[in-house]
Amino acid sequence: MKIGRRAFFGVTSALVSSAVLPARARTQDGGKPAAIPTRQAKVERLFKAPDLHPNALEAAPDGLWIGDQVSERVFKVDWKTGKVLHQIDTESHNTSGIAVGGGFLWMNANGGVSGRRPSRPHDKPFGEIIQVDPQTGKTIKVYDPPWGGVHGNVWVEKTQTLWSVALNISALAELDPKDDLRVLRIIPVKGDRPHGLEWDNGAIWCLFAGDRLVQKLDAETGRVLEVITLSPTSDPDPHGMCIHDGHMYYCDAGLTAPGPGSEPAMVCRFRLTSS
Repeated sequence: MKIGRRAFFGVTSALVSSAVLPARARTQDGGKPAAIPTRQAKVERLFKAPDLHPNALEAAPDGLWIGDQVSERVFKVDWKTGKVLHQIDTESHNTSGIAVGGGFLWMNANGGVSGRRPSRPHDKPFGEIIQVDPQTGKTIKVYDPPWGGVHGNVWVEKTQTLWSVALNISALAELDPKDDLRVLRIIPVKGDRPHGLEWDNGAIWCLFAGDRLVQKLDAETGRVLEVITLSPTSDPDPHGMCIHDGHMYYCDAGLTAPGPGSEPAMVCRFRLTSS
């Protein structure tokens, strides 16, 4: 099914005007930009994902959901040990995001499997959002986002909405699952390869894989509130991301410009606060 393109292009027109808000909001008296709190993460390596190329993470009270970029399998694993608690095969392709909400999995399939595995009937050369039965892996519905490429996504329980990276327009989009993923809001982002997303009490964290950092953003304006950086030489590469019990978890897919610290399949975490 199509996300409403009229709605999309109507909302996108607001993106141009809203793009100036973050800079204005960061100014102090005299027009000088206010310093954005920035710190280096202290990364803890936890365990290897069940398959080699984990590219999507989602937090749940009873386990960590992991989506693999090549096998297109989804696993729910124990938070402490990585033991597989549940496993399904899906019709995703180039899995790049996974969210849990409303009784479903929402898989961001970025398309174009790049010869990493044999082709399958449901592979596409473009991005899709796939609504999946979390017990069986059966596809419920497929959505064609008007911006094309997708990476991370996250379900917001309070609003019952889904946020997704709108890769081709360098933005994040809030979508309405009750109305065929109608576009409700778009905020601009700035960085190399926006990927994993997580909601945080009215703010949204966005991981930028190419820049090896995460930004905490105001969900209304896109203003950067906080930045946490990863080592470009010693930390595993960041792709999928989620938050659980005061920590930010991320995974290394081992693909797409791997850095010197890359450890394919590694699941890591670091504390959200410096204390």
